[in-house]
Amino acid sequence: MATNEKSTMLTPEEVVAQLRALREQIPDYTQLPVPDARSIRRAAAVDAAFRQASINTIGASSAIQNALACTPEELRQDSDLEARWSAAEDELLAMYKGVRAANLVRRHRLGLKALQAYNISQQLVRHKDHAELLPHVANMKGLKKFVRRRPKAIEPPPVVPQQ
Repeated sequence: MATNEKSTMLTPEEVVAQLRALREQIPDYTQLPVPDARSIRRAAAVDAAFRQASINTIGASSAIQNALACTPEELRQDSDLEARWSAAEDELLAMYKGVRAANLVRRHRLGLKALQAYNISQQLVRHKDHAELLPHVANMKGLKKFVRRRPKAIEPPPVVPQQ
């Protein structure tokens, strides 16, 4: 039996609440200041094959295990978790991009309607019947920023050859 009911849509506030609740359940969740992230990025970018070879090396030497205070099993578990959490990372990034695109579409729809209302209002105020729109059109005219314009590049003065 098929139903035509749509699934319940979440409000932005409900999404935020669910994300915050989810965040509390993610192991090792953290926010890093930019300098801290920069300082660990190089070691974090070590090639996966190199990491695996080092785990094998650690497994071959109890002296290295003692020096690093970890076992190859612990490192394999971290490696496995990193690979599995990368799938979650990809999904979260896709979710972020989808939410961002949806908001862009909303801004476009709002902007388009605003521009259309402005253009229609400009036409209507030409007639006395719509004089009540004059202050609104004047306000919109003062506020309109349709395009972010780049400042014109300053051209250097032409070089005059000295004789």
